[in-house]
Amino acid sequence: MGSRRKYRKTKKQKEESKSRWRPIALWGILIVAVIGLGYLLFLSLRGPIPPEPIAGAVDHEHQERDHVEHEIEAGDLPPVGGIHNPAWQNCGIYDEPVSVENAVHSLEHGALWLTYQPDLPQEDIDYLRDRVRGEDFVVMSPYPGLKSPVVLTAWEVQLELDSVNDDRLEEFVDRYQQGPTTPERGATCQDGVGTPIQ
Repeated sequence: MGSRRKYRKTKKQKEESKSRWRPIALWGILIVAVIGLGYLLFLSLRGPIPPEPIAGAVDHEHQERDHVEHEIEAGDLPPVGGIHNPAWQNCGIYDEPVSVENAVHSLEHGALWLTYQPDLPQEDIDYLRDRVRGEDFVVMSPYPGLKSPVVLTAWEVQLELDSVNDDRLEEFVDRYQQGPTTPERGATCQDGVGTPIQ
């Protein structure tokens, strides 16, 4: 029995042992807490992690935003920004081409401009109309001379599609309607020019 007492710690020794480890444990907890708070602060200062780019979408940063009254020369793709008319195009679905100058102003307000080749099959046009009907910030119109069957344009970003059945159409509409590149988020897309059919 005497030998067992030799190896057993007394109650006093156990308390002394615990009291020696308490500061070390507290410092360890404090260090972990400081590291964790530092990491959270780093994440909050860095901001949200941007989503992965949409495959094929092309960025055109640093577009001018001046207002002019004259026509803008359009190419085989809609402009992604730049100088535009002081009046914006009312959002909605059009069955005739719209003014490039006014549509670009709508892009500045956060609209997405969905253009398609005028000779696109009617069933494809109907599909596109069904997709964007009811969206508040979409201008849909035919675009003469368009180089791709369907082109999605937002301020400073554009995506060409070979088919209306491309999954990227949904992703682009969801991301860029009033999206991250919008210079004047919250501005209206009504009370401008044009009378959409829907």
